[in-house]
Amino acid sequence: MDTPNEMRTKIVERAETDATFRAQLLEDPKGAVEAELGVTIPPSLAITVHEESAETAHLVLPPASKLSEGDLQAVTGGRWISQAINREIARW
Repeated sequence: MDTPNEMRTKIVERAETDATFRAQLLEDPKGAVEAELGVTIPPSLAITVHEESAETAHLVLPPASKLSEGDLQAVTGGRWISQAINREIARW
């Protein structure tokens, strides 16, 4: 199975070379992707296609983290590692 990035690349490459597919992708993104990849996309997943132009650029952000700010600081600040080491030392 292709990775999500490989699937995106396949869709974009096809849209760059096939004007009919590009129009379908803009009109019915989910239907065009399902047909191209031979998959069924769950109803809960929305697909939005944006066409960039010389005047418009799109920036796609990843989903917001489900970790709290404290969790993120613990991981990035090394506290998680320190806690794990302390637990190991306590076992001795």
